[in-house]
Order: sequence, then C-alpha cells, then structure tokens
Amino acid sequence: MQLKTYQENTVDELLGKAKKLLKYPGEKKLVFKSPTGSGKTIMMAEFLKQLVDDREIRESLSFIWTAPRQLHIQSRNKLERYFEDSRALKCSFFEDLDDRQIGENEILFFNWESINKKDNVYIRDNEQDFNLTSVLERTKEEGKEIILIIDEAHHHATSEISQRLIKDIGPNLTIEVSATPVIQNPDEIITVHLEDVKAEGMIKKAVILNDQFENLLKEGKIKTELSGSSEDLVIDAALKKRAELLKAYKKEKTDISPLVLIQLPDRIGSLEDRMKEKVISILKDKYNISTEKGNNKLAIWLSGEHVNKEDVERSDSVVEVLIFKQAIALGWDCPRAQILVLFRQWHSPIFSIQTVGRIMRMPEPDNGHYAIEILNYGYVYTNLDDIEIKEDMARNYITTFTSKRKANYEPIDLQSCYSKRHREKTRLIPLFIELFLKEAENLKLKRNIDSKSKKLDLKIISDWKSENIDALVGKHVTGDKAITASPEDLQKLFDYFVRRYLSPFYPEDRSVGRVKESIYRFFEQELKMDYGEKGDEIIQIVLSDKNIQHFINVIDRAKQAYQKETAKREAELGVVEKWNVPESMLFGSDDIKEDRKKSIMVPFYSKGKWKTERAFIDFLETPSNSVLWWFKNGDRDAIFFAVPYDNGEQKPFYVDFIIRLKDGRIGLFDSKAGFTQKLAGPKIDGLYKYIQSENRKEKKLFGGIVTNTDPRNYRGRWVYFDKTSKELRNDFNNWVDLVF
Repeated sequence: MQLKTYQENTVDELLGKAKKLLKYPGEKKLVFKSPTGSGKTIMMAEFLKQLVDDREIRESLSFIWTAPRQLHIQSRNKLERYFEDSRALKCSFFEDLDDRQIGENEILFFNWESINKKDNVYIRDNEQDFNLTSVLERTKEEGKEIILIIDEAHHHATSEISQRLIKDIGPNLTIEVSATPVIQNPDEIITVHLEDVKAEGMIKKAVILNDQFENLLKEGKIKTELSGSSEDLVIDAALKKRAELLKAYKKEKTDISPLVLIQLPDRIGSLEDRMKEKVISILKDKYNISTEKGNNKLAIWLSGEHVNKEDVERSDSVVEVLIFKQAIALGWDCPRAQILVLFRQWHSPIFSIQTVGRIMRMPEPDNGHYAIEILNYGYVYTNLDDIEIKEDMARNYITTFTSKRKANYEPIDLQSCYSKRHREKTRLIPLFIELFLKEAENLKLKRNIDSKSKKLDLKIISDWKSENIDALVGKHVTGDKAITASPEDLQKLFDYFVRRYLSPFYPEDRSVGRVKESIYRFFEQELKMDYGEKGDEIIQIVLSDKNIQHFINVIDRAKQAYQKETAKREAELGVVEKWNVPESMLFGSDDIKEDRKKSIMVPFYSKGKWKTERAFIDFLETPSNSVLWWFKNGDRDAIFFAVPYDNGEQKPFYVDFIIRLKDGRIGLFDSKAGFTQKLAGPKIDGLYKYIQSENRKEKKLFGGIVTNTDPRNYRGRWVYFDKTSKELRNDFNNWVDLVF
C-alpha cells in the first residue's frame, strides 16, 4: 500500500503526539478525525508499525482495538494484511491470546456491543479465569502499557456502560478514530482535511443532490423538484445517470461498472417489506433488473437476506443495483458505488457526511480523478421533503445547486495550464532503479566489491531494537566467520540497512523495495547472481565489512540524481490546448444565488467573500458597456483557466475573471485590493508574458491585475496594470483606465 502525501503527514503527526502523550502520567486521550474514504485504517496501521519500531519508546506496548458490529473483523483482516511482511504487530481475537494476556506488540480486536453486555462471556467470571478483567490484569502485571483504539466511536462509545468499560480498561492512551468524533476534552486532536483527501483523488470531488432537477433553499431547508415524486421517478433518474456514467467509463477505457445503492429505511416492520417489494417490482418490470438466475443485475443485502452479494464489490460485477440498509453497511467498502437513492420514508431528512459515505470513494484511487468530470462525483436522488445539510463536513461536500453555461456561448479556445500531481519527492518510483544502475557503473561498483567477503559489518545493527536481531548479534556473528543467520533475520538486517540510508525519502515499504530491487538487479546484470536462488548470499556480500561502504556510496549518488530528476518533473505543468468555460459548475447550500445578467453561467452563485470582486462584478454588469459576458474563474484543476508563472518553480496562476467583449476581445483580469498588489510580482509577469505570446498567435487578449483607485468605497476609477512587475507603481500613474 503506497501512502498518499496527506497520509504520510498524518502518520508523522500521530506518532509525534502519541509519543508525547505516553510520556505523561495518567490516562490521555487523542482524537483522530478523518473523513470517510481517507484510509483511516491504513494510516492507523502504519502509525502503529512506526510506534512499535520507534527506538525512543522504551515501554512495552499492548493494544486493544474496538469497533461496532462486525467492523472489528474487517479491521483485523486489513491490519493483518498490512503487517504480513513486516510482522510488526500480531493481530488477535480473544481466543488467539497466549497465556491469557495481550502480548507485547499484540492487538486484541473485539466487538464493542457484545463486550458491552454485562453477561458477556468475556466479561463475567469463569472457571478458566479468562475474561477481559483478568486479561488486563495479567497484561499490566507484565509491565505493559495499554493503548485503546476506539474505531467509529460515534456508534458505540457514548453510553454510560461504554464510559465505565473504558475506565475499567484504564488505558495509558485512548485514540478515537472517526469521521465524527465524540470524545469530550481530548488532550490532542489530529484532523485530516477533506480537501487534502479530494486533492489526492482518494474520494470524489463532491456529491450532487438530484442532478438535473432544480433545488431551492428556503429557511435553511432544501426544496427539490423531486420532492413528493413517485419512487418510479427517483429510480428512473438514478438509472439514467448510471447509463451516462457507464458510457463515460468506457470512454476512459476502464471496466468500472457503476453501482446504484437503494437504501431502505431502518425501521422494522411492514413498511420496509412493502417498500422492498415495490422497488423489486419496479426494477424488474421496467428495467429488467432482477435477482433471477441469468439476470443477476440486482443484489439484496438485508438482515437475514443476502442475494447476489458475493461479488458485488468487484469493479466489473454484473450487479447494477444493490438494495440495502444503512445499519448493514457500516464499514462496507465498494468504491464503484456512485449513486445513492433515498425515499420519503427514510429515517431523517438531515444529510451528514455519514449519509453519503458509501458513494464517496473513487474506484481507482491510485489513478485519482478522471479526465471526464462526471465520473469524479457521486449522485444522490431522493424525493424527501425539506432536506437539511448537517453542519459537518457535508456542508462543503454535498452540492445542491448547478449553474450552467449559456446556450449561445461561442468557444474561445484559450491555452491553459494546470499542476501535474507528482509524488516522487517523498518516495521512490521505478526511475530510481535505472539511476542506481547508472551510478553503480560510474562508481565502478563491480570492480570495487569483493564477492567472496561475507563478514557482517556490525555497525549497521548496533542500535537495532528487534529481539531477533539482538540475539543474532550476540550468538551468530563472531570473528571472521560467515553469517549463519536465518533467511528471516538476514532480510530484517537488509531492510534495516536500506531504511537507515533512505533518508530524506519516506521509509515506506515500497521505497525500501525499490532500493532492494536496484541492488538485486545489479547482481543479476553484473555478477549473474539470481536473487531467487542466491538472495541470502547477495545480502551477505552487500552488508560485509569490505563492501558495505561501496553500496552506501552508490545509494547516496543515486538519491542525489533522483532528487535532481524529480525536481524537474515537479516543475512541469500540464497544458490544455483549447480551454473553454465549463459547461456546468456545482455549488453548495452556503452559496448565494445572485441576479447577474451578463454572467455566462446561469444562475450565478457567489460565496460573497471579497468586496473587491463584488464591486468589480457590479462594474461589469453596467448595461451600457461593451461586455458580452464575464466568467468568475475557479482556482483548481484543469477545469478552470490558468496561465503559467515562475515563482522559483512553474505554477498555474488562476486569474479571477475572463471577460468577452462585443468586439471579440478577451480580457483576463485578477482583482486586487490595497497592498496585496505588491505581492503579485511573479503572477503579473506570468500574465504579461502569456498575453504577449498569445497575441503573436493572433489572439485578441488584454488585461492584468485590476483594482479601484478608491479601495474603501469603490467610487474611484477602475484601472489595470498591463506591464511587467518592474514598472509597478502604486500611484496608478502608469496604470490603464479600464473602460468598456
């Protein structure tokens, strides 16, 4: 698993704060708040791995991981897979514990609801003296400190019994892991921001409410055109969207089959049954979607009823629709799920991030967002009345309103740029292998090493913490003898050697693997030694007294070459040869609808933040001027317009406004107020260079930074600066009056 940049940063923060809190006496609490789809479990797994490997931690640590319903089983399986190679931690259920205690670097997983019952077998006394209380006593008697991890705490950790149980466990550190935490007055809080998760392409850019239907905001509640409509109409809208998405995935040349989720209300009784039968009937009769053999396009996941559910998570599954209940779906991952259907009888009209959690994930997170924009969004269709958006992350994630480009728009075909996302600065990609082999040749590694030398250099393991390695140092490595360690011990030594000399790159498993692969490739090409047959011998040669420094030198030179190469790549910008105003834009319930006649997007929505922008829009809206239309630009991706500028490296400058005049000229303006114009030097030069360059290609561009000579009341002249930053003056004497 290759961690994303925000995940690496979060793991570092978790490690730092956990180590700090473990130094203090008493029971400390740490809240880890992270959105659905951000990879909470993977971040926790890497954090725990680094925590038990950290040489500053002198105490023995044991862990308890609690989760609601069956989520503890899913979490245990994920972590066990994550630790499969490193064996950093052992993952156990109660029945797996040795000596009726939690071992060092062992995680005990259990289901919180079951343990929370007074008559539970793990709570009550028994002849074997095997219950949670006795397990904890033995663990603490052995001098181990306990870290309690409460996963999805908002589901189960708030009751009186739960609080008493936490007190009985008496952990040195409690870590709450949730998108919506509940622990009061924590000692530390770590937050993963939704925007960072979106930027890495892990989750969709937003979730759209009733796409293609008009939504109105009245007294804080959303009235939708679909309110009160029949279930047939809602299902029809959802399946039409699915067909549109499927077509787009095929254009992207991927086999993703988008899944429609139809969520039944959680209430028990005849209402649920009637709703289920009605939905099944509509799907079968109108759309030929059923559970019948030979069709299998419908799956059902309800309490006591599982039909066609086995392969539903597969990206190319034949299942097109899944009927389910929220209670069943806790912790369930199906990244191809992209459309959610909710009916009037649903339990609440209040939308939270939990509501849309099942359709937030991107189906191919390693590839990030797609070129076809509709694939980067989730979709909710509902006939609910008076919908409210909860004041959590959903406020900025669920989009309520759509603004569309006017039909009479004529293409302007501007060249635009955007930042390419690069991850090579913090980790190694296959390019490193190529550079390593080149530096090995430059430094004559083949000639300098002694392939018969196998005496281990003890310096590289002198501060290693692992018990196995400590034993190896004392017992197996003596004098001039060759190493007689086990293959497992040799691999641990080799891993540690690579990690030690990997800095400044992040020592995650994939980067370690790149260095090891580089070394293996060298032996295969230059010494005709195959890793599969002679892996142990290769490691002994590398780590020997005579050879180790030669390999350190090559690794160091290869890292320098890699940093130089990736610095070039980081500066690269992607280019859109023919950029045009987007066909549609999405807005949330906080955005304000304004009556703007000349906006190319209708209706026009504004966040109403900047007075300068609002005043400039008023100026553009003057009925008698020659402005044909104007566009308020965004500031991200290739969707919006940007020009390149140099601020030590190439970056995109997203100007605030693109303006089309009746004579065909196009204005590019960035509104600045007060002294902020002083800070715009590199951007001024980037925009000036762009306009000059494009006009040589017979474009009709003009513009620059724009401001009002009366920055307080905007009653002065509107002026713009169309020269280089060297000529910038704040008295406006060499600025140009903006007259349309």
